[in-house]
Amino acid sequence: MTPSPNSRDSAWVLEATIRTAPAADPHWQEQLDRLRPIATYDRETQTWHARLGALDLAGVQLLQTLFDAAHIHGTEVRLAPVAVPAYWNGPTFARDSEVASLLEAQADPGRPLGQLPLA
Repeated sequence: MTPSPNSRDSAWVLEATIRTAPAADPHWQEQLDRLRPIATYDRETQTWHARLGALDLAGVQLLQTLFDAAHIHGTEVRLAPVAVPAYWNGPTFARDSEVASLLEAQADPGRPLGQLPLA
């Protein structure tokens, strides 16, 4: 579903902010190889960013890649619902969806919402 201009006020996307974990080659390169296909790098903040607007196959694959990076490399991943960026042409979540309610609930006491726990 591509959002119409009027629906942008009641829609949001899930933004992943990713900080790579320090590692020696080849683990460093392996970590970057996982992130490059799904995220963009921001040199100013030295973080990677990915956005998700639906829990479809592509969305689940993106989340699985982030979970794998966190589990294998110790990559820090934080998820947060954000307003739909002006350039976004992909699907969006509706404010009244069950997913929005879930994201607004506290995940674990003492752990920021959207922060993936390290195994």
